[in-house]
Amino acid sequence: MVHRRVPHGEARAVRRDARPRPCDKPPVADVPIPPPPRDARGLAGLRAAWRAVAAALAFRGACYAAMIAAAVWNELRPAPTVPDLVLAHLPYVAWVARTNYLVWLAAYLPLSLALLWLAPRTFARYTVTAGLVSLARGGTLVLTGLGAPDPSTAGPGIAGHAPLAAFLELLSPWQVFAKDAMAAYLTKDLFFSGHTATTFLLALYLWRFPRLRAPAVVAHALVVASVFLAHLHYAIDVAGAYAVGFSIYVLREGWARGGGRAGGATIPP
Repeated sequence: MVHRRVPHGEARAVRRDARPRPCDKPPVADVPIPPPPRDARGLAGLRAAWRAVAAALAFRGACYAAMIAAAVWNELRPAPTVPDLVLAHLPYVAWVARTNYLVWLAAYLPLSLALLWLAPRTFARYTVTAGLVSLARGGTLVLTGLGAPDPSTAGPGIAGHAPLAAFLELLSPWQVFAKDAMAAYLTKDLFFSGHTATTFLLALYLWRFPRLRAPAVVAHALVVASVFLAHLHYAIDVAGAYAVGFSIYVLREGWARGGGRAGGATIPP
């Protein structure tokens, strides 16, 4: 075998060319980013997420207290009753007015517990979002000054009661649902509708579970119907609840992109 002697300069050039260069690397195909892991559901999920759930509930409770404080303050100032095109064409149904908060509880509680069981971390996110909606509602109560839609059917209001005592009673679930403290003390707790905002927001978070969509929509529709038949809110209060609730939801969860939806992929229950 004959070996050709390579000149020194040519050998250095060969060695230099043999070094790997970045541009010589073969192209690597883009690897799709895996989706975030799903919530663990049931007891396993609750054990894994109980701290997040507890913190979210505490945050929402504090936000609710701030909103009630704003509502009590709002009762102490005069406010006018304004005309409403929707209420003018709807009858006042006394038994709906008496059971309005129980209707909300029956529609809201089972679905919120279903979300807690199926996706505890999503429930925690929902609870924080609901707390932010409560803060926003407290702010709009202070900014607006609307009187009762129908003074003839409104409760006696806070007149003659100590504001602090009324505030503490309104923080008690027993006083609210068993003694109807909301109807007794609050007549100007109007813009925007908390009944509408809470059930609408819950339906948005439940939309990722196809089997819960219809129950969430039906429950929300029943609550809104009860609000109107009880003459509890003006129509603008209900419209404002959709606008504020959806805006805060999108700020928290993002807007749907590429055919998906905000807040996570669809998950069968």
